[in-house]
Amino acid sequence: MCGIAGIFAFDRFQPVAEELAVAMRDSLAHRGPDGTGMHLAPGCALGHRRLAIIDLAGGDQPIYNEDRSLAVVFNGEIYNFQALAAELRSLGHRFATRSDTEVLVHGFEQWGERVVERLEGMFAFAIHDRANHRLFLARDRLGKKPLYYRLEAGRLLFGSELKAILADRSVPRRVRLESLGEYLALRYVPQPHTLIEGVLKLPPAHWMMVDEGGRVRSERYWDLSFADPLDQGRRAWADTIAGELDRAVRARLISEVPLGAFLSGGIDSSAVVSSMTLAGAGPVKACSVGFADAEFDERPFAREAAQLFGADLEEAEVRPDPERDLETLVHHLDDPLADSSALPTWHVSRITRRRVTVALSGDGGDENFAGYRRYPFDVLENRVRGFLPRPLRRPVFSLAGALYPKADSLPRNLRWKRTLENLGRDPAEAYFRSVSCAVPEDVEALLTPEVALQGFDPFAALRRAYERADGPDSLSRVLYTDFHTWLPDDILAKVDRASMAVGLEVRCPLLDHRFVEMCARIPSSEKIRGGEGKAVFKDAIAERIPRGALTRPKQGFAIPAARWTRRELSGVLDRVQDGELARSYLRRERVSSLIAAHRAGRRDWSEILWSLLFLDRWHRRWIEGG
Repeated sequence: MCGIAGIFAFDRFQPVAEELAVAMRDSLAHRGPDGTGMHLAPGCALGHRRLAIIDLAGGDQPIYNEDRSLAVVFNGEIYNFQALAAELRSLGHRFATRSDTEVLVHGFEQWGERVVERLEGMFAFAIHDRANHRLFLARDRLGKKPLYYRLEAGRLLFGSELKAILADRSVPRRVRLESLGEYLALRYVPQPHTLIEGVLKLPPAHWMMVDEGGRVRSERYWDLSFADPLDQGRRAWADTIAGELDRAVRARLISEVPLGAFLSGGIDSSAVVSSMTLAGAGPVKACSVGFADAEFDERPFAREAAQLFGADLEEAEVRPDPERDLETLVHHLDDPLADSSALPTWHVSRITRRRVTVALSGDGGDENFAGYRRYPFDVLENRVRGFLPRPLRRPVFSLAGALYPKADSLPRNLRWKRTLENLGRDPAEAYFRSVSCAVPEDVEALLTPEVALQGFDPFAALRRAYERADGPDSLSRVLYTDFHTWLPDDILAKVDRASMAVGLEVRCPLLDHRFVEMCARIPSSEKIRGGEGKAVFKDAIAERIPRGALTRPKQGFAIPAARWTRRELSGVLDRVQDGELARSYLRRERVSSLIAAHRAGRRDWSEILWSLLFLDRWHRRWIEGG
C-alpha cells in the first residue's frame, strides 16, 4: 500500500516541473511513511510514497524492466505475484527484486494492457513506456485502490488522492454542480466524477492509455455477472463458501510486517478471524473500538469472538472530539464523503496501527450476501407490488404515504412513510430513494434557483448501473448496483482514506474477485430466507463463530450523529449558514429550518445536517483555502 502521483506531458520533449511532482507525491506522505521515489524522464514524472510490506529491502519504487524502458509506480497488493513471476521467468524475463510490483512491468512487456486480467489483488498503478512515450493507468476490479486524474491542455496529472491533483495551484477550484446534487442525495459523488470540475476518478475495473499527442483510450476489463445462478443446494453452497473464504484469507496472509485484523464481533469480521485462525495465523492480533454509549459499543461482542478464536484482542474506548475529528476527516476524505462511519473507521485504524501494519477486514459481506436491512425490505416491497395492478399502485400507495406521519420518534418497525411512498414507484426508483440521504425534491429544496438540479437526475449513476445489471430478479439487480456505486465510492473509499491516513494497509478477503464472482451465482432465495439476509453465509460459518453473532440484530459501525448535531457540533453547524458555501449554493432559510426542526426534536435531520457540515468544512479547506 502506498501513494502514487505523476505528470505526463503529451509532448515527450516538454519538460515537467520536478518541484510540482515532488509536491504532489509528498501530499501523500501519510500513505507511505517508509520511503520516497521518483522517476524522471523527458515528458514524464512518476512519484511514489512507500508503505513497506513485501521485500522490505529491495521493493523501493519506481521499479523498472530489464532495459529500463518501462517504469512503474504502484499502490496495492498482488496476491498471485509469485505464480505470475514464475510464469514470466519461464518466458525469459529477469527479475531484480522479490517485490509483487515487479510483475507489473514484466507483465506489461509480455501481455500489454491485458496484464490487468491476470492480476489478483487490489491495485492502482501507472506505467511509463519511455520508448513509445505513453502512460498506462489501471485500477482493480472492485475499486479498492483509488486513482484520480485530470486531463488538460498538453498534460495529464494523476494521484492516489484528490489532494495530489490540488497540489498544483493552477488547477481551478470550481464545484461541479451536478456532482453537488449527487453528493447531497447520496453522501458521495459517483465515479467517474468528483466534486471539482475537471478532476475525475478512473472507474474500477478500467485501464486507460494516454499516448503521445494526448490520444486517450479507456476500457473496462471486467464486470460482475448475476446472469447464471446455480441452484446446487443449501449444503453444497455452504461448503463452497467456506472453502473459498479460507482460500481468499490464506492469500492475504503474505506479509513481512506485523499482520492482524479488525474484529467487531459481527458475522463478517468473525468469519475472517476464524479463517485466519484455521490457516495457522493465530493467535490473531485483533483490534476493536467502542464508545462509552452502549448503543454504539461493539466491544462485548468482539470479546466473545476473540475468546472463541484464541485471538489476542486489543480493545479501546474512543473518546472523540467531534469538531477536531471532523476536520481530520475533511482533510483525509478530500473528495467529500458524508458517511459518518468514516470516523470510527479512522479511530479503529489508528489504534490498530499501533500493533500491526496490515489488517484484514470483513468488508464486502453485506454486499455479497444481502446483509443490509434494505435488501429484505426491497424484496418485500416487490412482493407487495405484485398484489395490485400497476395502474392502481401509484395512486393507492402515494395517498397512503402522504397520509402516514413522518415520525422519527416512532420505533423503526413503524416508520413506514417512505416505504408506502416507494410502493407507488417502479422498483429501481424506489430502491434509489431508500438508500439516499436526501431524495431529489429535498435536494432541490436545499439548492438556490441558480444552481438547482434543472432536470439533472442525482440518481443517474445508480440508474445506469441498475439498467446494466443482468440478474434475473430485483435483488440481484440492486446488489449489482451497489457493487458499482455504493461499494467503491462510499465503503471502499472510506476504508482506504481512513486506514491510509495512519499508514495501515487493509485487506478484504470477502472482496476477493473470485469470491465475489462465486457469490453472484448464489440464488437470491439462498441469500434471503424468512426475511433475513446472509442466510447461506450463516450456514457456511455457523460452526465457526459465536452463536450470538448469528442471531443478534445487525449493528452498524456508527456515531451518535443525532446527538452531536444537536449538541457538540451545534456551533459548527450554525456557521454553515454564514459560510461561502451557503451564500453560493444553498437556500439559507431551508438550512435554518432543518437545523431548528432537528434541535427541537421534531425531526431527525442528522444525515442531511452531517453532510452539510462536512461539505461546508470541505469547501472552506479545499475551495476557499486553495
